[in-house]
Amino acid sequence: MNEIQMRTACEAMTAWLSHPQELGRAPAKIECAGEFDLYDMHYYIFRYKKTSMGKWLIGVCGGYEGDGTEHCGHVFSEMEPYEEDTALEKAVALVETVRQFWMERASEAEEQKENTGAFAGFVLLSEPEWNPQDLVTDLRMTWGINGEVNEDSEGTVVFVQTDDMMAAVSLMPGPIPDGEAEQNAETNYMWPEAVEAAKAHKAHLLVAVLGTDADLLEKGKLFVKLMACCCNQKRASGVNTSGTVFQPEFYRDFSMMMKEDTLPLFNWIWFGLYRREGGICGYTYGMTAFGMDEMEVLDADAQPEEVRDFLASLAGYVLEEGVTLQDGETIGFSAEDKHAITRSEGISLPGSTLKITF
Repeated sequence: MNEIQMRTACEAMTAWLSHPQELGRAPAKIECAGEFDLYDMHYYIFRYKKTSMGKWLIGVCGGYEGDGTEHCGHVFSEMEPYEEDTALEKAVALVETVRQFWMERASEAEEQKENTGAFAGFVLLSEPEWNPQDLVTDLRMTWGINGEVNEDSEGTVVFVQTDDMMAAVSLMPGPIPDGEAEQNAETNYMWPEAVEAAKAHKAHLLVAVLGTDADLLEKGKLFVKLMACCCNQKRASGVNTSGTVFQPEFYRDFSMMMKEDTLPLFNWIWFGLYRREGGICGYTYGMTAFGMDEMEVLDADAQPEEVRDFLASLAGYVLEEGVTLQDGETIGFSAEDKHAITRSEGISLPGSTLKITF
């Protein structure tokens, strides 16, 4: 046995158990109970006690390459009883569990990377018609943005070009496929006619902002400006973005916050709300476009608007300051205000989300 490596593993196991979300303190007793190799890496089995009179529990730490002292992150325990006859089997199972967890996290990180900077949305139209020149005029008069109309055999497109971004708006002569607009409209608790408008739309404008090197906030602002100007189109009947369908007037009015040098938070992020037996729940939808995790509040003993405002304050802080919230940390708006952060499988959304205590 490599004594230096084993002691390093014991320190790592102790540190993991001491985390507030685990034992919250160092184990009363801990000792190495074995070692094994898996996936060309070396692992150590530990048995430990929460209290000096408690029963032995099993944990594992690794994997180590050769004689190295840096493990790959496979430190885990489900606090099950340690039994010598099944220790190796249980340790291998623990490694497989934590390995699967990190593989899923890596997959989610890759998916989030793909979603980062993806600014595309739809403006619903009650009829398959639009006025591209009016859009160009609105962009110039409202935001000082120069656009141009390009017509070819495939249709008419309004292009906007900046130093590091390109945007396009084009007419799609039919409803958004697969009933997406109708499904998203059901989440808008602020607009009772959202579903009706979604069901009635006959065409839509596709708005997309491209540019891999562009600042994400600037990219998001250009997207909102384009979408808001599309809301001025005579046939505009809804705005399908961020997992919901906004009322055109709502979307356009909130975009004006940018004229006061304020982030258009309520254009970028939808703050979903619903009630279940434990209380009010809320979630963000749109943070991933900025490379951030979506957030959820579960079972809050509060009014819906309090949960929405709380999430809006968090989202605004994260986006303005470029802060990345981490699992196991706390966040607050004063020295006494502390809210725990936990990463786990999403309740309201697919993939992992950050659960913030209210």
